[in-house]
Amino acid sequence: MIHKTTIIDESAIIGDNVTIGAYTVIGKDVVIGSDVIIGSNVFIEHVRIGNSCRIYNSASIGTPPQDLNYNNEPSKVYIGDGTTVRELVTLNRGTKKTEKTVIGKNCYFMASSHVAHDCRIGDNVIMANCSAAGGHVEIGDNAFISGLVGIHQFTKIGRDTMTGVGAVVTMDIIPYALCVGDRVKLDGLNLVGMKRRKISQMEINAVKEAYRIIFKSKLLLQDALIKLEQIQSVCVQEIVKFIRNSKRGIVRP
Repeated sequence: MIHKTTIIDESAIIGDNVTIGAYTVIGKDVVIGSDVIIGSNVFIEHVRIGNSCRIYNSASIGTPPQDLNYNNEPSKVYIGDGTTVRELVTLNRGTKKTEKTVIGKNCYFMASSHVAHDCRIGDNVIMANCSAAGGHVEIGDNAFISGLVGIHQFTKIGRDTMTGVGAVVTMDIIPYALCVGDRVKLDGLNLVGMKRRKISQMEINAVKEAYRIIFKSKLLLQDALIKLEQIQSVCVQEIVKFIRNSKRGIVRP
């Protein structure tokens, strides 16, 4: 059902069984998949929305990036199937640098959270109330970002991580880590999350050993990485790759 007060641009493509609430605006360059529910007073433009998504009242999606260098170049937001966007969430489209902001499948953005331009958000990511990701941030699959977390632009957060309430993230967080504190620090591994993801005990033990080698062995980081490369573990090799690709440096205990 589409409410009679909804404004829909003639260029918009809307799938089957879509519900749109009162006073919502569907602007230019929008494609909405099937079985999507959109609340009231939502503003959407320059977006590709997957199937079975839920967008609550007063969300704003695909609006221009908050970048002073942006000059109305064409760009979009891509949202994967099954993603939920709660009240007052803002998801900005990309700049001319990448031309897109990408949101994965089955993500959950709680009220007043924000994803800035050119971000890459993986599948099953949760961003709690009032958390915010600056431009060009990358967040891996299954990461949990707690409320009031601020993520500095160009920062990378690895998969299966958990970042505690109110953290300020200015450096990269390795996969599988648990982080807390104002200026965020590592506080061990996200073992509960790893078990919930059904990661094997063998892999968990390998990640524990990798954590010990990186942060407790007193080896230089490059020497620690060379040692980790000898460990036969998919998770450990993901950590090695993540660290080698880090440009901002990594968060430490």
